[in-house]
Formats: sequence, structure tokens, C-alpha cells
Amino acid sequence: MSNIEVVGLGALNIDHIYKVERILDDGEAVVNEAESSPGGSAANTIYGLAKLGISAGFCGVIGDDAEGKILLQDFQAVGVESGQIRVKHGAKTGSVLCLSDRLGRRSLYVLPGANNLLTIDDLDLSYINQARILHLSSFADDRQFKVLLELIDRLDLSVKLSFAPGALYAIKGLKTLAPLLGRTYILFINQNEIRQLTGEDVIVGAESCLRQGCQNVVVTLGKGSRLRKTTAVGYIRDAENEYVIPPSRDIGAEVDTTGAGDAFAAGFLYGLLKDKGLRECGLLGDIAARLSIAELGTRQGFPTLGELAQHYRELYN
Repeated sequence: MSNIEVVGLGALNIDHIYKVERILDDGEAVVNEAESSPGGSAANTIYGLAKLGISAGFCGVIGDDAEGKILLQDFQAVGVESGQIRVKHGAKTGSVLCLSDRLGRRSLYVLPGANNLLTIDDLDLSYINQARILHLSSFADDRQFKVLLELIDRLDLSVKLSFAPGALYAIKGLKTLAPLLGRTYILFINQNEIRQLTGEDVIVGAESCLRQGCQNVVVTLGKGSRLRKTTAVGYIRDAENEYVIPPSRDIGAEVDTTGAGDAFAAGFLYGLLKDKGLRECGLLGDIAARLSIAELGTRQGFPTLGELAQHYRELYN
């Protein structure tokens, strides 16, 4: 147990991804391609870290059904320590319906299932407190949000908190998230979420998060946005410095953007654990994200360490 570097905590879901020409407000359309795969934001990032060779474990809940077994098997295939995942008998494992169109837009519908049954008693504090990093993502129900607040109160100061709030928590606003943000070492958030969270654009919003106590803010910008008079795919900010991550040349054709932010976090945290600078961490995160979107499904394109290193050498010598 003492060799676990990163512990993840968040919802565990099966993602049902449907590729469509465009996402409709109303009407009827044909599904071009469909795929079901294991998902959950923190779970994806922990999977990605384990595939890169990092010792990682996960805390969460599943149902005693076939979908829950698939989630466990997928973790075990890359070496994620899954002994802290609790099985809720009679419950259905969580699922997400994801519509993804050719423009890269997504529409997600969450059926929480067993995730809504997580309690503080399901979490082994001694297990979590021996890790270097706790990577945290959202739950759908307010009861689990209160569990997270209780956990943060009991988290050892030696554990760095990595927090990916997603849209479900970003919409709660700065005041509600203040106890989590004040303890956050690194915040992973996209440009839409930072606007939801702070009501500000990327740069001013990052400053607002720093004032709440975040030590590092990492904003992903999708295909790219104009920032500081240049095109950027990422923006990183700490108390003294900022880094604009430029778009690298295309690694592969874009197939599905589901899980790209989670892959970015995996690449970034890998760099952080290897004592790389924030800019280099951002470049590693961008490569991991670009490889992930070249495959349909949430985790299929997540890179191995060899693939990540090869593309880094090719792009940045």
C-alpha cells in the first residue's frame, strides 16, 4: 500500500458514446458510430497514469452487475490498485450517455446509479493519506459533495490535492467550492467551466481561483483559443508565472474528444510526479490529450509511456 503515488476519487461510470453528425435541439438524426467503455473523470486520469507506469489506486463505488466487473477489469488491465472500490449490492453501476458530433461538441447525460451511495465510511483515510497526490473529480449528488468536504478536512497536509471539478461542480460557483479550492494544489478546468465557476474569462478566472487558494491553475482550451495575442491549447498559472501552451502539429485525426481533458490531466500529473516544470507538464498533457482523441471511446487512445516519450521527442527534441 505504501508504494501508491496517486489515489483517485470520483464517479465510476460506463460511457455510452454515440457519434452523430450534429447535436440537435429537437428532431431526429442517424447515429454514425457507437461505443461503450469505462469512464468517470478521475477514473480516466488514474487509468491514464497507470498506463504511463505510475503506481495508482482508486476509491469509489460500483454496483454488483456486469458493468461494475468491466470497470474493475479495465483498471486491473493497467495495474490500478482497486481494493478500495466498494461494491453496493443491488445497485446499478453508474452510466453516462454521451452524444459527440463532428465539430467536437459533446452532450453528456449522467445516470449516477451506485455513485450516489458513496459515504465517508467507504473511504479508508489511511490509504488516501499515504499517497503523494489525491486526484478528485465530481459526483452528481450533493450528499457526495458533503463527503468530499469532510474528507478534505481530514486529509493530511502532505497530500497534494489535484481537483477536476467538471461542469457539475463548476456551476456551483466559487463560494460553494471555496473549501476545496483553498486546499487545491492543482486545478484542472476547461475554458467553459472556468467561466461557469468564476463568471470571468480564462486569465481573470485563473486569477480568481488563485485568490481562493489554488496553487496552480491549468485551463485546457480545446482545439485552441486566442490568448496573449497567440493561439493556445492550454493556459497554466501559478502565483508568479503564467505559461501559454501552443498547439503542436497534429498527431492524428480527431475521432472523439470524450476524455481528452482527463488524458491531459494524466500527462500533466505524470510530468509533475517526475519533477518536470509546469510548461513541460503542459506539453506532456497536450500530447496525451491529442493521442486520446484519435480513438473512439474514452480511454482507448490513452498513451503508453513509450508513445508519450516518442511524440515528445519528435515534437520538442
